[in-house]
This record gives sequence, C-alpha cells and structure tokens, in this order.
Amino acid sequence: MAGNTINIKLKIWRQAGENKPGKFESYTVNDVSEDMSFLEMLDVLNENELKDGRDPIHFDHDCREGICGMCSLYINGKPHGPKHGITTCQLHMRTFSDGETIVVEPWRASAFPVLKDLIVDRTSFERIMQAGGYVTVNTGGVPDANEIAIPKTVADEAMDAAQCIGCGACVAACKNASAMLFTAAKVSQLAVLPQGKAERKRRALAMVEQHDAEGFGACTNTGACEAVCPKEISITHIARLNREFTRAAFSGSETDYTN
Repeated sequence: MAGNTINIKLKIWRQAGENKPGKFESYTVNDVSEDMSFLEMLDVLNENELKDGRDPIHFDHDCREGICGMCSLYINGKPHGPKHGITTCQLHMRTFSDGETIVVEPWRASAFPVLKDLIVDRTSFERIMQAGGYVTVNTGGVPDANEIAIPKTVADEAMDAAQCIGCGACVAACKNASAMLFTAAKVSQLAVLPQGKAERKRRALAMVEQHDAEGFGACTNTGACEAVCPKEISITHIARLNREFTRAAFSGSETDYTN
C-alpha cells in the first residue's frame, strides 16, 4: 500500500460477553499505512491474530462510508477518535504518530451492554424509534408528496435532524449516558414537517418514556453530545424536544400548538 508507514501499539478492551469480566490487552501492529482507515488497521491486526490461532478482536462495522453508524469505538478517550465530524471508519491512521499507543474501548453505558469485546447492543435505540411509530398522513406517491408545500428552511432543519445515524456517540460522551440528542433528532425530523404533526404529541411522550425506560440518563446540557456527534447534530433539537414534550404533557389535543 502506498504512502508512509507507522508502527503502533494498541490497548484494546477484551470481554467475552455481557456480564463477563473484561480487561485491556496489548497488541503491536507494524508497518501500518498512514492511508489505512482505523478499521482497516484492525482488519490487519485480526488477520495476524487468526494466523497465530488466537481469537480476533470483535468490532461492529457495515458500510465503512460514515453512513450506518455501526463502527462505534471509543478511541483515546473520545467517541470515534480525535477528529471532529467523522465516524471511526472515516478515521485514518495518519492521524496518529509512529510509536503511539492507542486505547480502544466500547461504548460505556448500561443501556448499551457489551456483547463481546468492542461490540455493544444498541437495540435500545431501535426500541425508542419503534415507540415513535409512523406518520399516518397519506402522502401518496412521490409526485403527490412533492405537492405539499414545505419552506426550504423547514425542510433543511428536518434534514439536518434526519442525518442522525444512531451511532450512540452522544451517549458515550455524556456523563449521564443520556440519549437525548438521538431522541431529539428523531422527534425533530418529523415534528417540523406537516406530515409529522398529526402524531407529534403521542410521539414526543412515547419516545421520551421509552428513552427513560431503557436506562439512559437525563440531559444536563453540557454539550458533550453535540461536540462528538459525527453528523454534527445541534443540541437545539434537544430544546425542541423539551418544548414538544412539555406542550404534549399539558395539551389536550394533537394540534393545538405550533412550532
């Protein structure tokens, strides 16, 4: 592989399964191309482990394009590593120095139990999404949906919220392991659109209730979630969620309040 190479040391969390004891184990990977992604470097390490008859490091990945949110690793004390606005699969080894020791951990949250090594169970996010449900507005086909007039500023705000890939970095960074940024983004992406207004009251109440039932902590607005979000979701969406929830809790109908 073209480019300069570096030698690195790794301290990786190994854990056989949920409720099993875990510990850090040390590894060395030599001649790592600076052009490799972090996951490609882990691939090389695992190839070496398999050749030597050892159990490879288990970690999540899928698209490797910064879209799926699967590559959730805590690297040197930061979700997805030291770079801003990227996922782990978009992190390249040129970010690190020759001879550097890199510490790799899974997300640390009771709502994200460790399945094995660096893989955590994030189905709690799916249950929050399921609690939100669907929109009942019949928009018909694409041409019909396009007939619904939506101001560009509103559409842009909805799309900004919809960028959330559910990786869980917000939870990993929060001192309370809160998932309010994730929940807020999923509420916000529909609350601002006319198609999503019919269920806005039920959606806000149900998703916050499920968030709490999953064991996520409360938001104390430190902004750590926004700082590490690979899609740079703004905490202003948490403010909207708070408004949606408060109005829904004290409102008697679905549509008696506006943005």
